[in-house]
Amino acid sequence: MSATADHAEERTNPAAKLGFEPGQVVQEIGYDDDAEQELREAVRAVIGQDLVDEDYDDVPDVVLLWFRQDDGDLTDALVDATGLVDEGAPIWLMTPKTGRDGHIEPSDIGEAAKTAGLAQTKTINAGKDWSGSRLVTPKTAGRK
Repeated sequence: MSATADHAEERTNPAAKLGFEPGQVVQEIGYDDDAEQELREAVRAVIGQDLVDEDYDDVPDVVLLWFRQDDGDLTDALVDATGLVDEGAPIWLMTPKTGRDGHIEPSDIGEAAKTAGLAQTKTINAGKDWSGSRLVTPKTAGRK
């Protein structure tokens, strides 16, 4: 694929915008009927396999976390997600957009991420009703 085609795919394929790659294992947490189906299908198409669910018992490459205001404590959910992936692996936090049921304020996301030891590296439009925040555990030499 040419560089131009790669850039065109990034603009049109929501999963490509998020940096998903073929062969990755993506663990999906918090899925419900309101989740962005187009994004889920695009992720499956890019990685070439189904998403694994909350019962997956190995280490995924990426966590896709759907979270709404009524889902409990966001910091706890992020700490739990951090425990599932290797250091430096991304956690994509999907939250309802402003004005949608379950919306979470960006400042609350930032505070929860910081408390959970995560750095927010990117925010994207993940579909009609959802926004995505890319969170990663900082890579540190002494951390295990």
